[in-house]
Amino acid sequence: MNYIGSKHRLSSFIQDTIHSVCGQDLSDLVFCDLFAGTGTVGRVFKSQVKAIIANDLEFYSYVLNRNYIGNYKSFEYNDLIENLHSLPLQKGFIAAQYGEGGVGNRLYFSKHNAQKIDSIRTEVERWYRNKAISTDVYYFLLASLLESADKIANTASVYGSYLKTIKPRAAKSMVITPATFEITNTAHQVFQEDGNELITKISGDILYIDPPYNVRQYGANYHILNTIAKYNIFAPRGKTGLPIYNKSAYCSKKTVVSSFEQLIKNAQFKYIFVSYSNEGLMSPSVIKKVMKQYGRYDVKTTSYKRFRADKTASRHHKASSTIEYLHILEKQ
Repeated sequence: MNYIGSKHRLSSFIQDTIHSVCGQDLSDLVFCDLFAGTGTVGRVFKSQVKAIIANDLEFYSYVLNRNYIGNYKSFEYNDLIENLHSLPLQKGFIAAQYGEGGVGNRLYFSKHNAQKIDSIRTEVERWYRNKAISTDVYYFLLASLLESADKIANTASVYGSYLKTIKPRAAKSMVITPATFEITNTAHQVFQEDGNELITKISGDILYIDPPYNVRQYGANYHILNTIAKYNIFAPRGKTGLPIYNKSAYCSKKTVVSSFEQLIKNAQFKYIFVSYSNEGLMSPSVIKKVMKQYGRYDVKTTSYKRFRADKTASRHHKASSTIEYLHILEKQ
């Protein structure tokens, strides 16, 4: 998934740094990914630690992490995927509001794919309500649908807008690709809560924090994924069909520093790692000042290629890359 702030390409840098601080053997440790997003970092450590705690405020993120992190035992799914592919097309909420030719006149999906999303989402819900599938399978199928729909979405990258005409990739019929997850011997926990509230209720050994670092709200940029995941009926707002969405304190200059300080203060973890860009709302010196109050501080940096949506002319960024900081605190 093309995701703002994705740590996929930085996973080796993050993993190597955490091992250099915490040691190579993490098998007795609890690892928390508090702003989990698509779950990239949690997935890297899932088989290395005793347990993962994954959390994110957005429901689409909960679905992805409930599958990739929460699911840890194998089950059969091939017949279910095959069945979903054979469903007749259905005109539902996605086709009406976000599909080609719908009453909403929004071109997020081709007519065919919008109806295919509706038919699959409806059938998965029917199976779950009729107890034909388990909770584990339910979230596996939802995660598979979200990622497959994202691949044929008619956008440049995120869902803040759609293209004026259907692009070649969006014209192809959606194929449900199984969202396969890693099997482990131990269970994991997944939450959908405000990170600053959850941190007061959990504890562990390694806390990885990757908060939003600019004013762009994830609830707005990925609202279509939330709508497919929740599949609730509402009155879409404006040209892009926004629902009412969550707003993070980390996306505001007025609240980001106080929220971050409270988070570090309340964290009951020995090691804390904070990913942040040099172009974020908080400067490296501010982050250092906050973290140094609570223990031994260090930092590692690496150069990182700019996110694709940031390279549009409207954003006026001159640099093709950013500096990614990994702030480190051994809490004392």
